[in-house]
Amino acid sequence: MADANIRIPAEARDRLAKIAAAEGLSLRAYLARLADTLLTPAEREKRAATARQVLREWNGYDPTEAEQAWIDAELNRRLAEAGAR
Repeated sequence: MADANIRIPAEARDRLAKIAAAEGLSLRAYLARLADTLLTPAEREKRAATARQVLREWNGYDPTEAEQAWIDAELNRRLAEAGAR
């Protein structure tokens, strides 16, 4: 595997190095592991589409865009309310 140089602020590098060291990893190993655990936007969309399909097949759940927007707004409202407590 070829190495790559990535320019980030020294503060970010130092923070990541501390996190890696606390987990017993080198910064290189930590970043490689981190990259393996994150999804690209295309991978997230594919998982979301699969989840929607599974829900439709399992219980018929298939909200319209307007229903989904209302659900999202309601969730955001409830999260904001819970955070204010």
